[in-house]
Amino acid sequence: MKRAAEKYVVVLADGCADFPLESLGGRTPLEAAATPALDALAAEGVVGQINPIPPQLSPGSDVGNLTVLGYDPLRYLTGRAPLEAAARGVSLGPDQVAFRCNLITLKDGRILDYSAGHISSEEAAELIEALRGALESEEIRFYPGVQYRHLMVAPRAWGNVQTTPPHDVPGEPYVEHLPRGEAAERLIELIHRSWEVLQEHPVNAKRRAAGKGEANSIWLWGQGTAPQMPPYPKKYGLQGGVISAVDLVRGIGRYAGLEPIPVEGITGFLDTNYAGKAIEGLRALQEGLDFVYIHVEAPDEAAHLGDPQAKIQAIEAIDREIVSRVLEFKMRNPHCRVAVLPDHITSVATRTHVRGRVPFVAAGAGLTSNGIGRFSEIAATGSELDFGEGYRWMDWFLGVEAD
Repeated sequence: MKRAAEKYVVVLADGCADFPLESLGGRTPLEAAATPALDALAAEGVVGQINPIPPQLSPGSDVGNLTVLGYDPLRYLTGRAPLEAAARGVSLGPDQVAFRCNLITLKDGRILDYSAGHISSEEAAELIEALRGALESEEIRFYPGVQYRHLMVAPRAWGNVQTTPPHDVPGEPYVEHLPRGEAAERLIELIHRSWEVLQEHPVNAKRRAAGKGEANSIWLWGQGTAPQMPPYPKKYGLQGGVISAVDLVRGIGRYAGLEPIPVEGITGFLDTNYAGKAIEGLRALQEGLDFVYIHVEAPDEAAHLGDPQAKIQAIEAIDREIVSRVLEFKMRNPHCRVAVLPDHITSVATRTHVRGRVPFVAAGAGLTSNGIGRFSEIAATGSELDFGEGYRWMDWFLGVEAD
């Protein structure tokens, strides 16, 4: 299969797109951030827009990352949880469905925190073990994950429900967003039973004493069965790798045939090892891979916290520690293409994901400047390059015709 370059790097700055904020003088966090490496890419390359979220689907990272990687989510998305299950080596049988199982904080009948104060993976593992002892049966199993993100596997029929991501409804009454539909009663019962297990657990007692958020409830959502996707070696003729601290993205990578590239100290939060992601990703390219997808969750998490300054800091860290290294790699390797873009908008003002077009910048082999010269939401609207069907963007970036 003929392609436009020999090596490809995509830096996925999760949720970095946003709206103008009064506190930032009418600028978005991306506009307010100091991003010399991104500006250099924009000056020599192409800036445009991509629509990562079809109107029929919710603006989640499952939809957005599938889109960016070149998979039509209307065709391939079965749910978020099975993608995370794949990252943890949990195989789903034809009669099973996976649910995302968040550890959250409820207070005064409301969803106070979708992440239980960004509980540590070690603390969370103790809580999941307690839930296993109290709630598991022949029908259901719990699997520990990273920080607040965990899994439950249940009978396939339990998937006939409508669920709500807790990070989409911060501060709202939880009863308004409980599962609805045919199997909802079973799921709601598990949520209620989790309260007694979690409330007096020593992990939560210690967190309360330390003034930290407690994980006093589970929240079940993002259900789905195992998807069937053509892997990158077949779809694009590429041997690729993925770097992410987030199970969801690693799971998509697994179904896409992308090799997981381990990096020490990556967290899926603001304190992640940004430089390590770039160093290990570029090393993998030098050692034989054709394509590397470097996913960074930090801007998204900052926006969910409603903290514009933290989002700016995350964007600047991506620029300084990742994009600058990718830019240097591109300069030394003329047959390389690189791109930076988000998978969706995450609004600081509402602390939620939002549907809409997002900017991208791409530079390298075969690409010349289209004169935009700035990577931002507003700047990208001046480009004629606009992928309304976002999953077609990857075909363009790779310079191939694919399914």
